[in-house]
Amino acid sequence: MNLKPGDIAPDFNLPDTHGNMVRLADLKGKRVILYFYPRDNTPGCTKEACAFRDAYVDYQQRNLVVLGISTDNAKSHEKFTTKFQLPFPLLCDLDGKVATAYCSYGLKKFMGKEYMGISRNTFMIDPDGKIEKIYEKVKPETHAKDILADLAELSG
Repeated sequence: MNLKPGDIAPDFNLPDTHGNMVRLADLKGKRVILYFYPRDNTPGCTKEACAFRDAYVDYQQRNLVVLGISTDNAKSHEKFTTKFQLPFPLLCDLDGKVATAYCSYGLKKFMGKEYMGISRNTFMIDPDGKIEKIYEKVKPETHAKDILADLAELSG
């Protein structure tokens, strides 16, 4: 991974499910949890998204912005968001450029096959736009709570 804590987070401008453009630079002054996930409606990604959903009140109380990013299109994101009542935006990185900028896109292996795809990584970005913490190869079920525990330590 080329990015490290303290680096300026790469800016991006991506559409959400409804075609609204979300730009990282517009979120300055807020802490952003940017999580990359491989695919809508797959078991691990569903567990991860639902864990963020279930902890979302805690995230809001801490004035955190949660953004999920995958290479899925808006229609796929909309179905996923509706099916699991996700309260945060999912962004469409169709060509994987943003995931690449965050060192979260590349060669993967699954059941003996190699393919290009998104790695399950998360970036905590501080209010100044710098990377505060990087989570690599996270556990989908506990990840949202792990971040909250780390935040408690940071502010503690």
